[in-house]
Amino acid sequence: MAAGLGSRFGGTKQLAEIGSNGEAFLDFAITDAADAGADKVVLVVRSDIETDVRHHLAKHPHDIEIAFVLQDTHGPRRKKPWGTGHAVLTAAPEVDGAFIVINADDYYGRSTYAAVAEAAVDLPDDRSLLAGFRLDQTLPEAGEVSRGICGVEGSEMISLVETHGIGRREDGSITATDPAGPLADDAVASMNCWVFPHCLFDELDRGFADFLADHGHEEKAEYLLPSVVHELMAAGELTVGVVPTSEPWVGVTNPDDLEVARRRIAELRG
Repeated sequence: MAAGLGSRFGGTKQLAEIGSNGEAFLDFAITDAADAGADKVVLVVRSDIETDVRHHLAKHPHDIEIAFVLQDTHGPRRKKPWGTGHAVLTAAPEVDGAFIVINADDYYGRSTYAAVAEAAVDLPDDRSLLAGFRLDQTLPEAGEVSRGICGVEGSEMISLVETHGIGRREDGSITATDPAGPLADDAVASMNCWVFPHCLFDELDRGFADFLADHGHEEKAEYLLPSVVHELMAAGELTVGVVPTSEPWVGVTNPDDLEVARRRIAELRG
């Protein structure tokens, strides 16, 4: 998913140069997913950045099929994208089997892709997977973030709560402001790295039609992927296995985060 506006970053965050050779986060994602066995990449972008993304990939070629989908050409037109559920839905014509969903502007790590790919072998139609990160491996050096905090029993996700204002405090603790309270360092955090069966597209299609009927007139309403997953879980139509990863997450929210991200990627990629 590479169609976000990146309003806090102030530019095309998807193409921010992170690696020593000018790589963006999506270059590491493509490389690591291909190494884990992916045979195709579908980039969901906006029309206004498609040319820039294509130019970037021409400078950083990958030995894997890459398709482009323009999210803003699907569904009613508006400036703000319709959300992550809609982004995944727009990729349907380019996908013919089980698939991994990621954010193009996050770094997930080599072993994360390998772990979810291995767990996804023979994935049944009522089963999905989520890469579960340790919360303390997903926090920036400064400031607060939002994370999906997972309730997990054994290897099964039983809840997913969007939690805001998460940060490391001066006493070393991690707390959140909404819902307010302390969080454990090893709490399981979702960073939007999912595996889904192909039949999820049918559910997304039906759900988006209902969403438009109820919220299509709202300029900022979003059809969110975790909400769809939650509804399917509540209906007993989907189970979610959590695949633990010890990889550190790396990302950028504000321009000041770039140098930190570059340093972290240099440490991780050598």
